[in-house]
Amino acid sequence: MIQFSHVRPRPRSLPCSRPRRLPRGLRRIAVLAVGGVLLAAAGCGGGSSDEAAGRRPHQEQRQGAARGVPQGLPGMPPLLDPNDVYAADRPNALSPVVKDFPSRVYVPNTESDTVSVIDPKTYKVIETIPVGSQPQHVVPSWDLKTLWVNNDRGHTLTPIDPATGRAGKTVAVHDPYNLYFTPDGKYAVVMASMDRELVFRDAHTMKRKKTVPVSCLGVNHADFSPDGRYFIVSCEFSGELLKVDTEKMKVIGQQKLPFDGAMPQDVKIASDGRTWYIADMMADGLWVLDGDKFTEPWLMPTGKGAHGLYVSRDSKSMYISNRGEGSISVLDLKSRKLVHKWELPDGGSPDMGGVSADGKVLWLSGRYNGEVYAIDTTDGHQIARIPVGAGPHGLAVYPQPGRYSLGHTGIFR
Repeated sequence: MIQFSHVRPRPRSLPCSRPRRLPRGLRRIAVLAVGGVLLAAAGCGGGSSDEAAGRRPHQEQRQGAARGVPQGLPGMPPLLDPNDVYAADRPNALSPVVKDFPSRVYVPNTESDTVSVIDPKTYKVIETIPVGSQPQHVVPSWDLKTLWVNNDRGHTLTPIDPATGRAGKTVAVHDPYNLYFTPDGKYAVVMASMDRELVFRDAHTMKRKKTVPVSCLGVNHADFSPDGRYFIVSCEFSGELLKVDTEKMKVIGQQKLPFDGAMPQDVKIASDGRTWYIADMMADGLWVLDGDKFTEPWLMPTGKGAHGLYVSRDSKSMYISNRGEGSISVLDLKSRKLVHKWELPDGGSPDMGGVSADGKVLWLSGRYNGEVYAIDTTDGHQIARIPVGAGPHGLAVYPQPGRYSLGHTGIFR
């Protein structure tokens, strides 16, 4: 039986999910379903070993409690500052694990089945790595030692060693659209959209721990609460949000966004650990959510095709890529007010990316322009526009500050 991909027209902007390619001669359009969850193999660096990260979780938790930091998920390294989720992400505060890695920008080209590697000093592509079919995101492992390329339609993960830039042996994983890691490092969570599941797997053996079927369509992005006990997932094709208990591996909340045709994308918690933001490319703004209460959010307009969300190195600002209009909005997290809008010269389609280790450059893929944008974070001017492959998507700037990775293109704490 032939399995069809989901195709949408390209009015305002396409789903962040993927420009899926149909087999030759096929013209039918099928309905895309949602998400799953995966674990990375410990041998490739996606594992959960506290020893590998050089920490003693229980000792850290006791010390954290003494400082007034809320108790988190068992085995999770406690927050450095209870008032700042991103306190570990200060400029150039690199972990000893990554301090000697060369600085690179890894760009998955969804339609070229390659990863372009950019040297951020010269703003030039220095290597092109062949990978599997339709790579969507490049994801740092929890222990920071491996970059996982999510080959969505190839049903594999390609590991890249960030110390050498070499690709390793692929790992079979079905429909890995996106990849996250639980804060304790025990499990990887794969957003397997076609399978409509969240699959928790053991990080060492890759054996399936638990499969969580979901009823919403198009799970794609997520972020974790400060204590790591729950995470919130966006479902782009049904305009819904899920709240998932991390330890129980169970959906504990689900709601429809109050906007006809909503298409939620990136999810990011504010530095205060209380406010959640969800980009919506059809509502052209951010949903502002109380994650603990999980009550109905309100909409903050930012720009056409709001898509990716990235926090500045001082935890004060959030950069919002407006893919449908070629701009970046800047949100002051304390006041919750938009303070800037930076327009890309000659337009563009800014999508996913990350902030440089020193915090001075915002890197974003140009999804429909076959290019990458380097943007100065002091005044928003474009530093460089770099040609890459076709359909560049979830690029990873690496290394970045932080003690461990929660996945996507780099959520570090």
